[in-house]
Amino acid sequence: TPGSSPRNLLDMDTFSKSDPGGWWSRAGVMARHRHGMARQPGSAPLSAVVVLFVQVSGSSEWKEFGRTEVIDNTLNPDFVRKFVLDYYFEEKQNLRFDVKWWGWVVGDWGNHPPGSHNALFGAQDFLGQAFVALGEVIGSQRGRLERPLTGVPGKRCGTILLLAEELSNCRDIVTMQLCANKLDKKDFFGKSDPFLVFYRSNEDGTFTICHKTEVVKNTLNPVWQPFTIPVRALCNGDYDRTVKIDVYDWDRDGSHDFIGEFATSYRELSRAQSQFTVYEVLNPRKKCKKKKYVNSGTVTLLSFSVESEFTFVDYIRGGTQLNFTVAIDFTASNGLPSQPTSLHYASPYQLSAYALALKAVGEIIQDYDSDKLFPAYGFGAKVPPDGKISHQFPLNNNVENPSCAGIEGVLESYLQSLRTVQLYGPTNFAPVINQVAGIAAQVTDGSQYHVLLIITDGVISDMLQTKEAIVTASSLPMSIIIVGVGPAEFEAMEELDGDEVRLSSRGRYAERDIVQFVPFRDYVDDSGNQVLSMARLAKDVLAEIPEQLLSYMKTRDIKPRRADPE
Repeated sequence: TPGSSPRNLLDMDTFSKSDPGGWWSRAGVMARHRHGMARQPGSAPLSAVVVLFVQVSGSSEWKEFGRTEVIDNTLNPDFVRKFVLDYYFEEKQNLRFDVKWWGWVVGDWGNHPPGSHNALFGAQDFLGQAFVALGEVIGSQRGRLERPLTGVPGKRCGTILLLAEELSNCRDIVTMQLCANKLDKKDFFGKSDPFLVFYRSNEDGTFTICHKTEVVKNTLNPVWQPFTIPVRALCNGDYDRTVKIDVYDWDRDGSHDFIGEFATSYRELSRAQSQFTVYEVLNPRKKCKKKKYVNSGTVTLLSFSVESEFTFVDYIRGGTQLNFTVAIDFTASNGLPSQPTSLHYASPYQLSAYALALKAVGEIIQDYDSDKLFPAYGFGAKVPPDGKISHQFPLNNNVENPSCAGIEGVLESYLQSLRTVQLYGPTNFAPVINQVAGIAAQVTDGSQYHVLLIITDGVISDMLQTKEAIVTASSLPMSIIIVGVGPAEFEAMEELDGDEVRLSSRGRYAERDIVQFVPFRDYVDDSGNQVLSMARLAKDVLAEIPEQLLSYMKTRDIKPRRADPE
């Protein structure tokens, strides 16, 4: 839910401050001339508004999404209205914020009576704009990102502060246990077979069933098993909403006998975390008929605990950094880079499949990496100066520091390597997987999570070693994305993916599914639209990363760190 707060807006008014987004009703302000138009004292003002545009995926088209509310006469407005957007980690969601003066102005010095057809007309002044990806806002510290406003030549337009927060959908899960004492006897030959039915109250006064306990046979003092229920199912996130609980005696034919009922709320139930809570079970009919009626027994809440289901955004906002590493296949089967038939061939008009895959994935992940420095390796080539075969040589030729500045830096180093190394073989994955796993093993507290992108054209030569490396890495904070380029068959990659059968090596099974494989050819747009191809690829290969990160955090019982206070 991004909110916006422009700062130090360009002052377009001679006698007053810019009025972002509001009607100005102050009387007695002198009129001014701007673009041949004037405003009379006390007339409707010019106001400014922030307009959000969203870029249509895979195209250059922008569509207006919404506008802020009105704020009067300030160059530093704080807007209350939020834009509610669906967030997808795996998509590049480009946003544009335009800040404009707008409103109704008088066409001249009053030659037309108020309300006449020509008296008022709309006017706009452009104050500046900011472009940002939604992932950049979410990936920034505390979900706050400040950007300069640009677009007015020769002018400093101020800045816009964007804030993103995840809408609370009441993700808490409750676990509780209850017992009963001295319930009414309902069965002729035995005691009772009690069970509980929980109902959530609705806005219209009706009730919706939300849980049934198991039946405890032949007792007036049952102890039910602990059970879990989402808070939203119990009370729809309203802690004071009535929760009604009916007590029944189970009958085989389904005509269960009503024993009694009681009412409570989530807030009242939650107090049982520090003390037992006892409820009287009342039967309204019995209460009306019998003067000495007290109750039909009691129900005691023995325990009540709450756990939160954390989301990917919780961890990112808590400071978890995604560290992106690239490994590119330089084996001879790709073909000579200088030949148009090569998978590494880049024409002046079109990127190679390798470059497209790198940009598609990297441009999204980089929004969640604060230093924007990405280690990049090649494998399967003979490298200078001695021509030895290497399976993890740095693309920037710097063994001490293989990191490149941004995705553009990785692309630059990749193209440079194509000119200096000799494509050779074999296709070994294990060395670079072990390299990243070694780094991931150094910090396992949840503050760092590694994503390794391997782009390859063919069959793995070290399958056994690769499986062993992945099984070992599955216990570490890392994920592996494999993009297959070219026409080859990739059956071995499907085995590494582990979606159908959990990957194993020498009797050990992978702790988590950390590999996602896709063939690039499945995402190539028929019309040759590379932007669309990249968007489709990124959407599929990155879709599993949030769940893979969450699975690591959950198995290690790592909770998100709280964002620093404002």
